[in-house]
Amino acid sequence: MPRIKCTISYDGTGFSGYQVQPGKRTVQGELEKTLERLNKGTSIRVNASGRTDAGVHARGQVIHFDTTLEIEPARWLKALNSLLPDEIAVLSVDIAESDFHARFDAVGKEYRYFLLLSKHRNPFQRNYAYQFQYELDLEAMREASKQLLGTHDFTSFCSARTEVEDRVRTLKEIDFYEENGLLVLRFVGDGFLYNMVRILVGTLLEVGAGRRAPNSMLQLLEDMDRTRAGKTAPGHGLYLWKVFYNEKELAIRK
Repeated sequence: MPRIKCTISYDGTGFSGYQVQPGKRTVQGELEKTLERLNKGTSIRVNASGRTDAGVHARGQVIHFDTTLEIEPARWLKALNSLLPDEIAVLSVDIAESDFHARFDAVGKEYRYFLLLSKHRNPFQRNYAYQFQYELDLEAMREASKQLLGTHDFTSFCSARTEVEDRVRTLKEIDFYEENGLLVLRFVGDGFLYNMVRILVGTLLEVGAGRRAPNSMLQLLEDMDRTRAGKTAPGHGLYLWKVFYNEKELAIRK
């Protein structure tokens, strides 16, 4: 039975997150509905590299599924894109090894968070970037982010609803750059906890706005207390950008 690996992108605005939820429209639900149609009524379970919350977008989400259909990747690509809703696009399709797993084989991920630094509303960015009206000290944010790099217990930077007990993760890179009038915060790590990137963003924004000292990050990590970190930034500014499946690819990331 072929195992199919796909890289997909989606606009998360109209979805209640990635994962299937009863009575709600989700990315996984639309994928499985389309695959069931292609498989003439047979249910197909889709596995992803990870979940995304309501409103969160993806540029490089990775999924896999098993099927009895013997279809070439190019035909899968065409068939899926012809049936999926406009908010979801399949970027690539490959025949994977039989033991490949989109989630458990991932060795790292990259997320990007987009900020509109303006006091004036931009209706064209309202679903794709978080508007932040206050001036930011980027040097203070960079100083703070350096303390977050490396291997730490990120309990202070994940939702209280996080289910996993092991909250040790390695942040390999945090950087900032401007693109098309937006400030982009880029995070690369071996894995991320529930709401981790959004809480990191919220905390760094407090540093940039002068409401938190840049040198307070190590203490936050040591506290292992969610209530000590900043607010969770809104989901609509967040993008799952890329999933890495080998250490070499992660090392030469761009």
